Amino acid sequence: MNKPFYFFFAVFFFLLSPGFAQKMLSPQNPIVDGYFADPTIVKNGDSYFIYATIDPWGSKELAVFETKDFKTFKRHHINWPTKAACTSPTSKDSMVWAPSVVKGKDGKFYMYVAVGSEVWAGVSNAPLGPWKNIKPDNSPLVKYTDFPLVHNIDPDCFIDDNGQAYLYWGSGYNWKNGHCMAVKLKKDMYTFDGKPEDVTTPHFFEGAHLLKRKGKYYLMFSEGKAIDDTYQVGYAVGPTPLGPFKEDDHRLILNTSADKLVVGPGHHTTFKVGNQDYILYHRIYPQKEAYVLRQLCIDSLNFDKQGNILKVHPTVGKRIKLQASK
Repeated sequence: MNKPFYFFFAVFFFLLSPGFAQKMLSPQNPIVDGYFADPTIVKNGDSYFIYATIDPWGSKELAVFETKDFKTFKRHHINWPTKAACTSPTSKDSMVWAPSVVKGKDGKFYMYVAVGSEVWAGVSNAPLGPWKNIKPDNSPLVKYTDFPLVHNIDPDCFIDDNGQAYLYWGSGYNWKNGHCMAVKLKKDMYTFDGKPEDVTTPHFFEGAHLLKRKGKYYLMFSEGKAIDDTYQVGYAVGPTPLGPFKEDDHRLILNTSADKLVVGPGHHTTFKVGNQDYILYHRIYPQKEAYVLRQLCIDSLNFDKQGNILKVHPTVGKRIKLQASK
């Protein structure tokens, strides 16, 4: 084969490769101006919707951003959840935190969110609403008093390939490791199918996120203190959505960078574009106040041949360098 002919085919196959296609997704970190945390993401049509906590420490509502290219974002306001609408006799003072939004097999959108240290569930026919409490009596899905040893925040919904949905939630108190609760959901997406199980692993603090890849279930989580550079992302692997989950030497995948340009990355979600996985997370914006401010970031998420998640090398102030999963 002569050189021009070989070169033509090399370029042709490169253009068709997943890695090239992914170069269209090249956000700059932080991806939006302002201070937000605990993101979740859902796709509808050709648009992605990111929902997040508003810093410092939550607000009376969520922040919602719509994007098609991860370069330009339009902010929206949605009618639910709000602190006013999601307050019960057992609620605490904490504001609207840490949503998880999924598109169900029925085409509807389901949100699980922490308000007042309780888990609330909502439903909508569209990402921007109108949303409403999924429970007819407008009560929380998990009350503050339901599991005394668990800080009932940071919900995450996972829908398996067969359509079965699972809910995860939990955090700790006083910066001590928390408990991760998990339960199967019935088709109505809010009734528990069985008793919630404690699937906590040794380093779990909060921010559970369930990812499935090639038959393995990855229970991802945040560990350390959410207010300083010890905050970081780890994971454990299990054979089913309910575990048992086991950590190993590959546990830690995203932490404070050696140069401290990235501090306390955590409370993440994952999503896929084409054949490439991504991690959407927040990092701490260092300042001297008595609270933390956080920023939203995206980086590639990759795996080795054994299925271990590779260490994420966070990018700062530039377009992320994408690489194909192995």
